[in-house]
Amino acid sequence: MFNTCFRIVGSLEIAEEVLQDAFVEAFLHLKEFDFRVEFGAWLKRIAINKSLNANRKRYLETEDSDDYLDHFAEENTDEGEIQFEVNKVIKAIQLLPDKARTVFSLYLLEGYDHEEIAQIMDISISTSKTQFMRAKNFVRETIKSNLYER
Repeated sequence: MFNTCFRIVGSLEIAEEVLQDAFVEAFLHLKEFDFRVEFGAWLKRIAINKSLNANRKRYLETEDSDDYLDHFAEENTDEGEIQFEVNKVIKAIQLLPDKARTVFSLYLLEGYDHEEIAQIMDISISTSKTQFMRAKNFVRETIKSNLYER
C-alpha cells in the first residue's frame, strides 16, 4: 500500500504520512467495515482516497500545469524499440504532474479501468484516457531522450 501511495503522491515523506492517515482512518471506522469486500481492498481504497486528497491539497497550494504534456499527446513510437529500465521509469513517472501521475499509476500499476479512475478522481472517462495517453507518451519520451537526468 505504501507503493500505491508513493506512486500517486510522488514523495516518500507524503506517502508515509498518507499511509499512516489511512491506517488511522481505517482503525477509527473499523466498526463500519461490513465484510462485503476484503479488508485489504477496503484499506487500499482509503489509502488511494487519502493520496488523492493530499494531491488536491498540494494542487490548491501550488499551481499545477499539464500544458507541457500536450505535445506528447499525438506522438506514437514503437514501444518495442525502447528498452525500459526500472529506475528510469520511476524517475520519469515522478516528473509527471500529480493528476497525470495518479491516472497513470491507477490504470497501469493498480489495474483500475478508466471508468473507476473517473469515479475516484471525479473526472470524465475521456479525461482519464487522455491523461493516461499523455502520461504514457511523456514517460516514453522522457526515457528515450534521458530527460529524467535533469
